Amino acid sequence: MRLVRGILVGVVLSLSLVLPALAADVTGLWKAEFDTPVGVQKYTFDLKVDGEKVTGKAFFERMGEKGETDLLEGKLAGNQISFVEVFEAMGNTVRVEYKGTVKGDEIAFTRKVGDFGTEQLVARRVKE
Repeated sequence: MRLVRGILVGVVLSLSLVLPALAADVTGLWKAEFDTPVGVQKYTFDLKVDGEKVTGKAFFERMGEKGETDLLEGKLAGNQISFVEVFEAMGNTVRVEYKGTVKGDEIAFTRKVGDFGTEQLVARRVKE
């Protein structure tokens, strides 16, 4: 019984060290352009990763305005990424939740815009 428990502890410890290393590499710039009910939106995401924590900024062009915002609550687990963008619209704070799957140089996102709806988009890595 002790041997089995020792083996299980060893396996769990090994996996806890290896799995973070298997996370997708999303550090860098990613561009997306997608159509929405309020028109075409263009985004550049500047992502930074520290372990499973994702931070960065979103630079956007939407409804004739350009701007930038910090990305909040960012997480990366394996090839799954999520973060939140918050912006003001007509005096209201709108929370935009992104959930995506990383596959090579693309991230397929589902974007939930407050209570207004969801959209699908693909961000592509900017090659330098």
